[in-house]
This record gives sequence, C-alpha cells and structure tokens, in this order.
Amino acid sequence: MNNVLNKYLIVKFMKIIFITILIFFCLGIVLNLFEEIEFFKNLDLSIALPLVLSFSYVPTLVLELLPFIVFLSSMYYFLNLKSSKDLLSIKVFGYSNIKIILILSFFSFFIGLLFLFVINPITSTLIKFYETEKAQYSRDVDHLISINKNGVWIKEFNNDNFKIISAKKLESGSLKKVSVYEFEKDVLVKRVESETAIITNNPWIMKNAYIYDIKSESSSFLENYYFYSENSSQKINSLFKNLNTISFVDLIFNYAQLHEKGYSKKLLSEKIHKFASLPIFLSLMVILASIFTIGSLRSKQNFYYIIVSILTCVAIYYFKDLSIALGQTDQISLILSIWMPIIIISLFCTIGVLQINEE
Repeated sequence: MNNVLNKYLIVKFMKIIFITILIFFCLGIVLNLFEEIEFFKNLDLSIALPLVLSFSYVPTLVLELLPFIVFLSSMYYFLNLKSSKDLLSIKVFGYSNIKIILILSFFSFFIGLLFLFVINPITSTLIKFYETEKAQYSRDVDHLISINKNGVWIKEFNNDNFKIISAKKLESGSLKKVSVYEFEKDVLVKRVESETAIITNNPWIMKNAYIYDIKSESSSFLENYYFYSENSSQKINSLFKNLNTISFVDLIFNYAQLHEKGYSKKLLSEKIHKFASLPIFLSLMVILASIFTIGSLRSKQNFYYIIVSILTCVAIYYFKDLSIALGQTDQISLILSIWMPIIIISLFCTIGVLQINEE
C-alpha cells in the first residue's frame, strides 16, 4: 500500500511540474520570439531562424527559473491535495504531513540531479548554438573573440584590413605566447611574435617582441613593442562571464582546462556552487510551499496566503541575487554568498515543518 501511495503522490506531482514547465516554456518562446524578430527585422530571412533561436535560448531560461517553477507547482499541488480531501484520505493510511512533504522534497532533489546531469548538457549545447548563430548576423560584431582548446583567438577588422591574434592562454591580464598577423586586403604584411603581452590597457605591451615586416622583407627586435588593439583583458573576460555554454559536467571534469583557457577560478567556482545548490534549492521550495499551504492556509484565506507566498518567493529570488552580488564584490566569501540563502531558507523551513507536523 505504501508503494501505491508513494507512486500516487509522485506521479501527480510530476505531472503538475511538467505542465508548469511547459507553460513557462511556451510563454518564454512567445516572448523571446518577438525579441528575435525585432533583431532580424532588417534582414531578408524567414521566421524559421528566429523560431529556432528561441527554442535554443528558452530552455536555459527555464532552467534558471526552475526553483520558482517548482515552488508554484508545489503550491498548486498542495492546494489541490487539500481541497480534494485526498490529504485526509492519505493520512488514514498512516501518512503524516511531514512524510508527504519529505517524499515530494526528495523527489524534487532527484529532479535537480536529473537537470544537472541530463538536461543541463543539452541546454548548454543549445545556448552555445544560439550565441554562435546569432553572432553571425549581429551588426555590431566587428571583433571576433574565441577561447577554445587551441587557445585564444581574436580577429579585428578595420575596413578592408584585419588582424588575427592568437595566444596559448589568457592569464592575469596577459596573453602568453602571442602571435599577431596583420593583413591588408587579404595579404599578410606583418607578423609579430612575443612571449608575453600585457593587455590590461591599450596599447598592449608586448615583451621581447620579434617583428617581421613582410613588405620590406626585414625583421627587428624590441623589448617593449606597443600594439594597438580594440580589446583589453577586461573586455575579453566580460565576453566569457556567461558560463551557460558550459555544462555542470564539463565544469567538474574540465576545470583545469577551462582555467588554462582563461576562465578565472573565481568565476568557475561560482558557477559550480550555483549548480550544486540547485537540487537542495528545489527541495526547499517544496517545503516552503507546504508551509504556505498545509501549514498556514484556512479555507477563507487562500487568496491572501497565495499572494504572500508568491511575494516571499520573489523576495527569495532577489535576495539570492543580492547575496551573490556581495560575494562578487568581495564583501563576503563568494561560496558563502551562494549558500547563505539556502542556509537561511533551511532554518525557516525547519521551523515551519515542525509546526506542520503538529497538525
């Protein structure tokens, strides 16, 4: 009988979460589609590309809103369970309030793990496709920057002329083992080789640089060669702050390689802890929803408590962002800033669950 009741609770909860995700996904597609159409309005393209880009972008957005989605799903689930008298029937078979909540909470934890190890690699691939595809049509992209397994690659355009810059890695505001190729109308006119280039400001300072002038067929050596570029370390790093293109699995198993490519340890650690906290956050959202329904609702106060609970969830969402902002500005530890909202919500939920269990 316990297995039957557990299955009943979980299957019904799973259906509600799936429907809520689908609603958010469809809403996200509609809203983002307008934005993509606006972006491509001056280009002679069919609606297929904006639609494909929307389907590539929205899954990542849904993943970021997953705690809020689980909270709303749990609210509806507990309200429906209580209004249909199913809660009373389940209690007849020996299920307490806390047992029901823990079953759904553990299931939400499993959903979080599923999203991390199965769904997230898919969403990261989709968002990578989205950024790559959209960049090809961007009217503002005159400078292309890429960090991959082959190092750092930068391409800068100036009318018919362009420069290609390659380096082994980006480290502390410097490029290592730098090569610069300058072209005039697709013809190579100059090449510069340097062990280190300090790129914190413009012009770059290339140390111990060898300059090969192809036009005059001459070469020279300078201890400090000043190279003017449209990019700096701050600008390059800002382009890679969005780690949504990298999955949780890649962050764990390729941490050292990502750091060697130029991603800062602080940024990587922040993303890893954000991902790691997701399953726990989902579990707490279920418990929080139960406090506002099973623990607090009365038949004539449903609307009032629903509004209060939604506002509370929104407050938690912004408190989470505020906490992370404090960590990013070194006001508190970055890791603590990620886990502090989880700790505070856990304390609140612990007190709430004890009250629920007494009913």
